[in-house]
Amino acid sequence: MTEESELPRAVDEVVDLVSTLIRFDTSNTGELETTRGEEECAKWVAQMLEEVGYTTQYVESGQPGRGNVFARLAGPPDSDRGALLIHGHLDVVPAEPADWSVHPFAGTVKDGYIWGRGAIDMKDMVGMALALARQFQREGTVPPRDIVFAFLADEEAGGTWGSHWLVEHRPDLFEGITEAVGEVGGYSLTVDRPDGSERRLYLVETAEKGLGWMRLTADATAGHGSFLHSDNAVTEIAEAVARIGRHTFPLVISESVTQFLSAVSEETGLDLSPDAPDLETSLFKLGSLARIIGATLRDTANPTMLRAGYKANVIPQKAEAVVDCRVLPGRQKEFEAEIDRLIGPHVTREWITHLDSYETSFDGDLVDAMNAAILAHDPGARTVPYMMSGGTDAKAFAKLGIRCFGFAPLQLPRELDFAALFHGVDERVPVDAVVFGTKVLEHFLLHS
Repeated sequence: MTEESELPRAVDEVVDLVSTLIRFDTSNTGELETTRGEEECAKWVAQMLEEVGYTTQYVESGQPGRGNVFARLAGPPDSDRGALLIHGHLDVVPAEPADWSVHPFAGTVKDGYIWGRGAIDMKDMVGMALALARQFQREGTVPPRDIVFAFLADEEAGGTWGSHWLVEHRPDLFEGITEAVGEVGGYSLTVDRPDGSERRLYLVETAEKGLGWMRLTADATAGHGSFLHSDNAVTEIAEAVARIGRHTFPLVISESVTQFLSAVSEETGLDLSPDAPDLETSLFKLGSLARIIGATLRDTANPTMLRAGYKANVIPQKAEAVVDCRVLPGRQKEFEAEIDRLIGPHVTREWITHLDSYETSFDGDLVDAMNAAILAHDPGARTVPYMMSGGTDAKAFAKLGIRCFGFAPLQLPRELDFAALFHGVDERVPVDAVVFGTKVLEHFLLHS
């Protein structure tokens, strides 16, 4: 019989689990017919959970192959506390192997890093959650409350065939859950203090901008390319796109961003107050993360796609564009009015995808547990709230009244350009950061 002390712990297998997860090519192209790998990966995750005694649920979210896995670890039988959801997505954005220094789906471990597509977005946290779920079951751990582990499909295309489908069609899977923890939070930002020392801040995601993919359309009269045309659809769409692309939306500081700026100001001595005349310039003193933080000060609308015409000498009847819109909490109405002014009367718009913003407060027992977990493994650190400029599956779970946070803890090297790794070439995560994160997440789950 294996002694309990000989049972493998999460920190012993987490690197192998993350590496194996990366080897499943779960590229999400946004098209049902070309997206692959989620079913195979999800069934492997289910196998890893069942191997240690879990009863799992495999659910396809509205389309064949869009695999999701759920497992519940029971808390005290007499507890009246709501369950905690730990969620991670199995899909990744595509990667072109020719662009990488290692194959993006080899799960290579070298030079102190785990390399591959999904290493930070987000098979690192999936691996940590899976490793801890296995450890807790092997050791017979009874957590303070029920923990539901969810491994999900389709996040990288907005969750239409993942979290949002599940919330709409299978709300029973989330019964009793009151709080949730997912990706893109809990990672460290090292800043310089006025006395010459350094401080690691761990950013807990408490807010997300709204995500909207907008299609613009201009209609006109088709004709010969040699004639005069006052209503050219290509001209109309190009002018609308140019106005949007060059537009700067007003500075709007939400509560999460206000608290973040205040905390960083305290630590660094920089004037990052909302009314500072050079706020956005000062942010770049924080390094590469300024791109993420800077994008939470304003709404953004970035043209990403254009389509028009079928022959060089034919004026087309229609021209289209797609704009990636990210809207601050409480700003949707004002944002749409501004867009309407920019596109003018001859261009129409429609939402291809429209997901609401989300914000919660940085307080409560769950936040206290996050802070305690970080300090237990990095005593000189500080946790601070922040807003994510992108979006996660939290947008779906918030519809059920679940309070959501981003907390996938990583202690990162100061010199690492973390922001550039998201959807970037040579995506990788430090081995030490994953081991650290597993220890922090263990403490958090045992005290949440």
